[in-house]
Amino acid sequence: MLVLGIETSCDETAAAVVRDGRQVLSNVVYSQVARHRVFGGVVPEIASRLHVETLPLVVQHALNDAGVQWEHIEEVAVTRGPGLAPALLVGTAAARALGLSLGRPVRGVSHLVAHVYSLFLGLQAPEPAAVSPMLVLLVSGGHTMQLKLTADGGLRLLGETVDDAAGEALDKGAVVMGLGYPGGPAIEKAAVGGDPDRVPLPRPQVRDTSLVPDGRPPELSFSFSGLKTALRYFVERHPESISPDRIADTAASYQAAVVGSLIGPLRRALESEEFVALGCVGGVARNRLLRRLLEETGRDFGLRLWLAEPQFCTDNAAMVAGLAGSGW
Repeated sequence: MLVLGIETSCDETAAAVVRDGRQVLSNVVYSQVARHRVFGGVVPEIASRLHVETLPLVVQHALNDAGVQWEHIEEVAVTRGPGLAPALLVGTAAARALGLSLGRPVRGVSHLVAHVYSLFLGLQAPEPAAVSPMLVLLVSGGHTMQLKLTADGGLRLLGETVDDAAGEALDKGAVVMGLGYPGGPAIEKAAVGGDPDRVPLPRPQVRDTSLVPDGRPPELSFSFSGLKTALRYFVERHPESISPDRIADTAASYQAAVVGSLIGPLRRALESEEFVALGCVGGVARNRLLRRLLEETGRDFGLRLWLAEPQFCTDNAAMVAGLAGSGW
């Protein structure tokens, strides 16, 4: 099946064509980062207006790259949520219009499940059944959670953030340190050569059961709001910590604290249940420190680590089209 995917959940305008859920024929992404950088974050109204302006061009680009015509498309898939409501509306309206004009079905898919499916894009990627049950860490600007993936594509939530997402913590931390937006890449660049133990920052652990619904163990959840506050207070007390000769240490310490706050609950989840593989998806999955510590964790537990290809970590439409054509 040849599926056209559309993704407009936040500040990436994306379209892709995928065959049979695995073979990515095209994957086009227009990033709005430059337009939002001046605001230090995504402005929903600006994001939705830019989606309106660029989506027709992005979709046509995806068809051209794939070498297919409109009549070859058998289904249109679109992110239905979660995401920014005005931005999602642009994508869903476009998908419905295309479905009507082409006489093709339109399928709405979960943005989060699509991120998980990004592990299986590409003809060299594993088959889900061969690496299940898998513990999947999903880390992005808007979401942080760990899930158990079963062979049939089923997902069970084991733990999630009780306040901020890891990507948001990186963005806000970068603002405190004067490093700009987006925060993850800015902090990673600034941290090169820095001492990750120079600044004493906490690795929060959730213990309050009232913060976690459905009776899930609180120790499998994540928290970043206290870490952000600790960084702000430290910088206010020690303004020299973000001077040119000290910023590498401060950035490295904060990056290590954010990543450490991810690894702790992940290891506890691995100790609590049986898994045959470990996976990581989402924009933050591109962070090199996180990847290194995940590899170490996988070795400690005798599990192979699977990572989405870098171009499929951040928001994209290939994961949307792939999920729709996968049969999940």
